Amino acid sequence: MTAASRNNQPDLRDLLAFYASAGVDEALEEAPVNRFAEAAPRPAERAPATTAPSPPTGESAAPQRSTSFSRAETGERPNAAPAARAPSATATVPDEAQAALARQLAATAATLDELRQHMAAFDGCNLKFTAKNLVFADGNPDAAVMLVGEAPGRDEDIEGLPFVGRSGRLLDRMLAAIGLDRTSVYIANVIPWRPPGNRTPTPHETEICRPFIERQIELVNPKVLVNLGGPSAKTLLNTTEGILRLRGNWRVHTTASGTAIPAMPTLHPAYLLRTPAHKKLAWRDFLEVKAKLRALG
Repeated sequence: MTAASRNNQPDLRDLLAFYASAGVDEALEEAPVNRFAEAAPRPAERAPATTAPSPPTGESAAPQRSTSFSRAETGERPNAAPAARAPSATATVPDEAQAALARQLAATAATLDELRQHMAAFDGCNLKFTAKNLVFADGNPDAAVMLVGEAPGRDEDIEGLPFVGRSGRLLDRMLAAIGLDRTSVYIANVIPWRPPGNRTPTPHETEICRPFIERQIELVNPKVLVNLGGPSAKTLLNTTEGILRLRGNWRVHTTASGTAIPAMPTLHPAYLLRTPAHKKLAWRDFLEVKAKLRALG
């Protein structure tokens, strides 16, 4: 190195000032550190057992020098398993055990009031903890027609009643067109709690809630069941066909006791708001419902 080049090198004070402005606020260790390896905990840095849970068996504890740099310093992968935590009282993972409990509770409900109480006390569906209200039903439980949608939306979650938003107002007009209203029908949903952000319910959530709606139909025992939308039809009619193929054709919903109820799959009012050209299809379906009621007396 020439004398001229040495004169161009920054002195120690300039170098430290540069590091400080760059955010380097911790001195280097004497020994090199492999950032991609799990570092063994040092005794002085180990957290007290009374304030933090022990790491799972087989995992090395991370150094605790700096909370903001702990992941980078230990080489922890972003998807690495976190330390064990106490289970949350409101974190419920849908599983077969919860579905079995739902079936048991639904089967023991002798009345709609008992069923509602069982559903209000049931903590086996995670949707309950993000919803404001249980949306059980609306209308007349002695009605000859029962309509079942998929899940509540925002307005329904706030009021605790099904089909009270824009879709509900359209449904009211559809019912009025065949001489019915909410005093002469009974309305419910497959899912009684609003999914967050109106997302589609998962298959696990649907299976957990299925026993409740099936028992609700059995207790109401309507003459005619109307499935509003594909999810309701697929769940209650045990089919994988799309709603445009299902609609307009009579199917049968069979209860746990063996009662066969004529079912008419039709388009959901929310779909009709997005696709008004298909309202004529729903009109035909509702005329079929009117004719069936007349035939059944």
